[in-house]
Amino acid sequence: MHPIRLISFGYLHLPTSPDGSPVPPAADRIEDVRDRLRDPAAARDILDLDGLSPRVQDVVLNTPGARELLANLADYADLPAGPSRIALGCAGGRHRASGLTELLARELRARGREVVVEHLHVHLPRVLKTPAGARTEQETAR
Repeated sequence: MHPIRLISFGYLHLPTSPDGSPVPPAADRIEDVRDRLRDPAAARDILDLDGLSPRVQDVVLNTPGARELLANLADYADLPAGPSRIALGCAGGRHRASGLTELLARELRARGREVVVEHLHVHLPRVLKTPAGARTEQETAR
């Protein structure tokens, strides 16, 4: 079987198309978790962490709907003519998308799959969505 690439990203960090919609990374399946999983950043104790942290992964995994989504994505990756790339996106890419990507990578490796993980935006500051548009915490603090 070919290796599978898992990509996490934040919609608010993506370039936009001429019509103003975000352009996600190329993938066989793009999963937008913004409406599917509540934002764990509301838990104050993980605000400064990211999805690479086991604490954030635990919060994401225990979010209603996360286990079902994880199982669905793992089964999808195991299809005979399965995907070569799966991209997971949330608002900023720091918590839900990156945490779920790490959890999916762990599950696929446990199933014997070779996995390559790429986090596009996990290192960027948290994005706060305001009526005036998206701003990072650093911009808001000014």
